[in-house]
Amino acid sequence: MNVRKILTVVAMVMLTLSAYSQAKDTTKVSKIETALSRLSLGGYGEVALSRNFYSDHFNRYKDPASYSGKSHGRFDIPHVVLNIGYDFGKGWSFGSELEYEHGGTESAVEIDAEESGEFEAEIEKGGEVALEQFWINKQFWKGELNVKAGEIIVPVGYMNQYHLPTEFFTVYRPEGENTILPNTWHQVGISLWGRTQQWRYEVQLLSGLDSERFKRNYFVHYGANSPYEFKIANSYAVSARVDNYSIKGLRIGVSGYYGHSFRNTLAKIGTEYDGVKGALAIISGDFTLNRFNWIARGNFTYAHLGDADKISEFNKSNYTHHKYQDGSPFANENLGSSAIAWGIEAGYDIFSQIHKTRALGQKLYVFGRYEYYNSMFRGTYKNLYKYTAKNRLAFGVNYYPIKQVVVKGEYSYRFFKKPNNNGLTSDSPLYVQPYNNEPSINIGIAYAGWFL
Repeated sequence: MNVRKILTVVAMVMLTLSAYSQAKDTTKVSKIETALSRLSLGGYGEVALSRNFYSDHFNRYKDPASYSGKSHGRFDIPHVVLNIGYDFGKGWSFGSELEYEHGGTESAVEIDAEESGEFEAEIEKGGEVALEQFWINKQFWKGELNVKAGEIIVPVGYMNQYHLPTEFFTVYRPEGENTILPNTWHQVGISLWGRTQQWRYEVQLLSGLDSERFKRNYFVHYGANSPYEFKIANSYAVSARVDNYSIKGLRIGVSGYYGHSFRNTLAKIGTEYDGVKGALAIISGDFTLNRFNWIARGNFTYAHLGDADKISEFNKSNYTHHKYQDGSPFANENLGSSAIAWGIEAGYDIFSQIHKTRALGQKLYVFGRYEYYNSMFRGTYKNLYKYTAKNRLAFGVNYYPIKQVVVKGEYSYRFFKKPNNNGLTSDSPLYVQPYNNEPSINIGIAYAGWFL
């Protein structure tokens, strides 16, 4: 074999290896591109600065005169959320949401010199870290029917379904539903849901809430939480939601919930509570109108708790008889038998009238909001805690330099109904002190969107 033939063979081998390598690299790139096309990555986050022109002392409603004229400032990171999802194909997908509230939590271990070198755990800041969503979904009929199971959002009320910072005008989430309901409400359960061109529906089976965690100021807000590594499911509940999109730019939704809450506990329950179920029923309606450079939103939620007085008695008796130690996460409070929250807000995009900002896609909404809520709207003890009835006005602006980022500013005024003292003077033992109104200025910046 001469040299020319040898070089020819070597060249052919090298070309073959090169072609194989390129094909292998192309296959690898193709697999990576396919994987990325199936991956969803996104989230949202908020930073807020506030000056509250009132005292936030826990006794400010018991003794209003002692806490008038005081103020304080706050810097906060209300929510930072990371969403990760993946489409496995053949209708199977998964989604997850990890949320850091108020900056998460920080803890450290220190060696205490005054305690002979003893190790001590120290909490350095507050906040919460929670896995708010983790579910597997199977899609049928192009999304008209889906089955989802895992840690899922309970879509009762406006704020649980639409809680991104770009879905409300105020710096912080509107207070009403956020006070009386869990928010963002998430529980382990199974969901049947679907979407057509004009309708979206969802029906869920969940574990019931825990009535030991209900509170007078917050009604059932903390009922979905669990102090344990698991959630007790002695009782069950159902929730449902329907949204309609038939009219251009308008969405109308109705949602509801029903379940028992009393026996979701590890505590011993005496025979005197036989028949107590703590049935919780919630009905809610909401809408969003986004048209003609206006955005308007409204919501109404009413909730009723059966056996509220017996639940109050049971929760307080656990403390009276020292069944729980100090530092217990359970409530020791009188409860209302019903709660209510409603609100409405509207904003107009004034940049829509300016050609340059309209061409750049920038928006500047000037908005106003009013809401009323009461965690003890009905019940035996409602007249003992009249401060739970709150009104709130807010005015401000939302500036969108791009679609995913919003800068917010507002003036907020929370106020209370004045008591009827029938001409009594403040030195009378029957005189009821009026509560101090609670104005504040809030500034925030937030983002919401998908990165992949």
